[in-house]
Amino acid sequence: MFTGIVAEQGSVVSLDPNLKDDSAVLVISAPATGAGLELGGSIAVNGVCLTATALDGDRISLDVMGETLDRTTTGKLRPGTRVNLERCVPAGGRLDGHVVQGHVDGVGELLERENLGNWDRLRFGVPAQLARYIAEKGSIAVDGVSLTVAAVSGAEEPQQWFEVGLIPTTLEATDLGTLEPGSAVNLEVDVLAKYAERLLAFATPKKPAHAAEGEEL
Repeated sequence: MFTGIVAEQGSVVSLDPNLKDDSAVLVISAPATGAGLELGGSIAVNGVCLTATALDGDRISLDVMGETLDRTTTGKLRPGTRVNLERCVPAGGRLDGHVVQGHVDGVGELLERENLGNWDRLRFGVPAQLARYIAEKGSIAVDGVSLTVAAVSGAEEPQQWFEVGLIPTTLEATDLGTLEPGSAVNLEVDVLAKYAERLLAFATPKKPAHAAEGEEL
């Protein structure tokens, strides 16, 4: 589990695809994140939970499955790209952000950004199937960064979106400070909203398809 509080911006060294099974090996340079990391340790890379499979100094190798390449921005990473990194939260650690699993739900797009003096307003387009999980003043992870939703689109709008406000610390410590309109980002909605929807689906009583003779539907 993660909290969405980025500890370091690492740099992509390489992304080597394995054509046999549509997987890849991602190598990143991360001096601070790699310190004390053991094989099998979990790291969130731009919000994607990956497992360390090899360690070489400050370089960390991570296996990436085909589904992850298809459903996140990981497959588009290039050498030199800066990525947001977070180690998993230790038991008893502080939950400074919100509960983040590192399981990306979809890819969004930066539609607008506006500098408002001491902070920036960013508007992201979101896949329609995820919009119902995003609520004003709720939490969302964008490229692994825990953020509070400042505004959302109406349910009737053809392009679903949400807005966040970023303080200078977030702008400087994450990739969100350099994103330009059109940039793709990994999105993870609040897992509690997904569980609530699932529970309600099973809690709703269903009427029988056919009633016995003399029995009302």
